Amino acid sequence: MSTNSIQNQFSKYAQEYGNNNIIQQIVSKALVRDIVGKPKKILELGCGSGQVFKYIDWEFDFYKAIDGSKDMCKIHPKATNLEVCCQDFDSDDFYDEIKNDRYDIVLSSSALQWSKDIDKLIQRLISVTKEINVVLFTSNTFKSIQDITKQNSPILNLETIKKSFSEYLVCDFEVFNYNLEFSNKKEMFNYIKNSGVSGKSILSYKEAKQLYKEYDLNYLEFEVIFIKAFSKS
Repeated sequence: MSTNSIQNQFSKYAQEYGNNNIIQQIVSKALVRDIVGKPKKILELGCGSGQVFKYIDWEFDFYKAIDGSKDMCKIHPKATNLEVCCQDFDSDDFYDEIKNDRYDIVLSSSALQWSKDIDKLIQRLISVTKEINVVLFTSNTFKSIQDITKQNSPILNLETIKKSFSEYLVCDFEVFNYNLEFSNKKEMFNYIKNSGVSGKSILSYKEAKQLYKEYDLNYLEFEVIFIKAFSKS
């Protein structure tokens, strides 16, 4: 996957998606496109409304999709041999449910950056699979906004993500930065509010108003990391 290819893909599909998860849709498609082979037993974490699943175009024996939102699980596509579960992937209940399973691959798009203990999660995953393909947003997403508000991002930084995965797996990392342009500030700030990338804002009304005034770019910045990881054993 080249930097140019994903940026061109972004440009091509941005208008088509025209919603609050444009970036998530694009990286989900890129994630599935780069899967080698046609794994038969698949575990997906943070499945959302099916952004990854809808690009799976081969027959599988079993697909388990996990998401912490009941509303998302309800609208996820249904299929034969697909099991959709409302679970927190950091929880002990989730691990208890999968610990006796074996999967050909674990997938996740735009979700693991919210893990409360990424090291523990990775250790749990490598007990059930030898291959993990994921894409995460990093804390450099919305970087200019953080510079103005002096607030740290609630999601994992690039260094932590790389260190954690490298500790337990043989990894191939690719990092992409791109900007999403908006025609006006109102559109942009509505995107921030509704996209789900930034978490719940803890800005006061006064701080939010100040940010609106001082943010002079016509785009938002995103940084994502694609990880292809394999068991060391």
